[in-house]
Amino acid sequence: MILVTGQVDVEPGQAEAFRAAIDRIGPTSRVGSGCIFYAVTIADPVAGRMLVVELWESQEALTAHLQNPATAAFLHEWSGRMQGDVRKYDAVNERSLMD
Repeated sequence: MILVTGQVDVEPGQAEAFRAAIDRIGPTSRVGSGCIFYAVTIADPVAGRMLVVELWESQEALTAHLQNPATAAFLHEWSGRMQGDVRKYDAVNERSLMD
């Protein structure tokens, strides 16, 4: 599994517009795509900071998402208007939080 997590910063007045743009690509990220979990939320509306958390079955599923036309259009639309640090990790040794 691949875990994607990090933060994205946009202009404070653009946080809701960014969130709406994410909502437009959300369905293409989930249905039958190898996406286990996908969430982008406004962590700090005053600062324009977003929190990103995704879980993918495989690198191939994540690559397909990144190459999806809807995702490419989103990245083109927001290129130059977002910055941050989003990273991917190989999820190994998965277990319940309470174990």
